[in-house]
Amino acid sequence: MQKKRLDSLDALRGFDMFFIIGGEAFIHTWATYSNWRPIVWMSSQLHHSDWNGLTFYDCIFPLFIFIAGFSMPLSFESQIQKLTQLSHPNPQSKILFHLLKRTLILILLGVVVNGFFKFQGYENTRIASVLGRIALACLGAGVLVLYTSVRTQIIAFVSILVGYFLLVRFYPVPDFGVFDFTKEGNVTAYFDRLFLPGKLHRKVYDPEGILSTIPAICNALMGAFTARFLLKNPLKLDSNRLLGAMFFIGGGLIVAAELWALIFPINKIVWTSSFVLITGGISIWFLTFFYWFVDVMGFKKVVQPFIWIGTNSITIYLAVHNIINFESTAHYFLDGMLQNSTIDAQNFGIASGVLCLQVAGLYFLYRNKLFLKI
Repeated sequence: MQKKRLDSLDALRGFDMFFIIGGEAFIHTWATYSNWRPIVWMSSQLHHSDWNGLTFYDCIFPLFIFIAGFSMPLSFESQIQKLTQLSHPNPQSKILFHLLKRTLILILLGVVVNGFFKFQGYENTRIASVLGRIALACLGAGVLVLYTSVRTQIIAFVSILVGYFLLVRFYPVPDFGVFDFTKEGNVTAYFDRLFLPGKLHRKVYDPEGILSTIPAICNALMGAFTARFLLKNPLKLDSNRLLGAMFFIGGGLIVAAELWALIFPINKIVWTSSFVLITGGISIWFLTFFYWFVDVMGFKKVVQPFIWIGTNSITIYLAVHNIINFESTAHYFLDGMLQNSTIDAQNFGIASGVLCLQVAGLYFLYRNKLFLKI
């Protein structure tokens, strides 16, 4: 497997993070200000489905987990090779220790993002988080990638998705019965109310709860499978046929998800098996395009801002969640220039300023080779 860092992977990670940082507000305010149909449509996609269904915004989180999974085979192989050269007695145990440490750090950072330092008491502190789900999903997939064969990983992938379906579909939740697929009646919500410590994000359930984190392991595994297929190229296909095969595989997963959705709806909050498959297929499509555009066609400069974001994704995620007030800074510099504009123009100007500040800060970090690694 090749060992060079893929610019397309960093660019895709940055594209994904773009919408989590200032990109969402930028698109929303641009849509309101311009009323340009393509942007208005994009704005309509930048919200989560209330329950069943899928929007573009629903794909952001699983895409990030997919990207993390994609990095695993490449990273593990490189680390094992280096540790072996250094005569380390058990390279896998060293990597596992790092995985466990990274998991713990991300869980703790997730609690910090949730407002831990407000010190509002245990009952008002949310333990589950986006960072926590990323950490646990990557830990589960990482252990499988590190210690088992691809065949075993595929068996685990299928077993998790089918087992999760059977659990959600047939477990009799007290007071709700079997397959009461409502926000408070499904088994994942029931499990969160029983066992998830601290505050539940939505009172009767948590979108990053315990049970619903298990199928997210499969998003990371799909990333690992894709990395092996793309970077090892077992079929010895030329680049065009290889990318065509990836596009076909992604489409196959989407079709399978739509069929499964007939009996197990596509649902981000429960993170259903059909949701895993459809977001996995879409993730493969995104990766296929970015790999073709950046690594095959060589258009790296076009996506350079995404690379700045993608190489410091955890840094900017922590920064925009209550640590740095970019909006206040944007108001300081732009309020004077925007004071005679319409409200829509002012909102768009501030959102643009926030995004520019964020990207400028990330460019500074990238230029000076300052990266937060966990």
